[in-house]
Order: sequence, then structure tokens, then C-alpha cells
Amino acid sequence: MSGQMSDEGWDLPRPFVLRVTAQAGDIDDFGHVNNAVYLRWADETGWAHWEADGHTRQLCRDLDRGMAIMRTEADYLGHVRDGEAIDCAVWIAVSDGRLRAERWYQFRRVSDGETVFRAVTKLVSFQLSTGKPARMTGAFAEHYAKPSPDLAGAAARMTEKSH
Repeated sequence: MSGQMSDEGWDLPRPFVLRVTAQAGDIDDFGHVNNAVYLRWADETGWAHWEADGHTRQLCRDLDRGMAIMRTEADYLGHVRDGEAIDCAVWIAVSDGRLRAERWYQFRRVSDGETVFRAVTKLVSFQLSTGKPARMTGAFAEHYAKPSPDLAGAAARMTEKSH
């Protein structure tokens, strides 16, 4: 399951959600999903969001552009066990529309709606052929465009609460 969901229970409006299920290989020696798996799920959710907008990974190569993660801030808030389904939400919550953007994540356990993970990744657009920062073009400018005022306002309120 992936796509837009109701806003109920989510930190921000209009989440893009990818549902994943914890597998035996995700489980660590303590009997729950290893922290590195949450970051893999975040990556998978980001790509699913890109592809849901009609874009491909090949398009990145064709446009000679990518988004590099410069920083990730993550909060692990609960345990996930083998076989549990998780709704992984992502938003482009902050963007200058040119070079920088932020993806915000919230993961909720399907069985009880509990938030088990939140993260923010700070991204910079770069040219694949040189590895240097480069202005967003084409599909990147569209996908990572400045968030709508209601989303930007909700993100600003969340930022204020955390300080």
C-alpha cells in the first residue's frame, strides 16, 4: 500500500505513506527491528514518493541530478517486532525550491497507530556527473518545490514545539 492517506494522527497534512512489514532479517539480537532498518525504510519511502509523482531513477541520470542527504536527525520512539506492519509517511516539509529541501518522516505501527519513529533529512541538490551542488531542474524543481502554505505552517509549528 502506498499513496496519500487521511491526515488523522499524522504530524503534518497530506502524508505520502508506504506500508512496510517487518521481516525476520530486520530483527536484531534484542528481538525488535534494528535502528538501521528504519533508515532503509525512510530511503524506500522517499523513492516511492518520487516514483508516485511519475518519476524514475533513470530520470535522475537523464537530468544529471540527485538529492544528497547532508544530515539526518532521528528519534526512535517505540519497538517494532517481526511481522508488524508500519505506515511510513514522508513530506517535503521545507524547501527553498532551488538547492535545499527537507524530508520529514513519521512511522506509525498499523495495529495501534503508535508513532515509533520520526526523522528529518536535510537534502541538497547536486549534479551527478560532478558531485557538486547544483540547482534543482525539471522534475526535481517540481517534486521538491516549496511546500504549500498549510504544510509549511504546520512544519513551522512543529519546529517551534521541539525547541
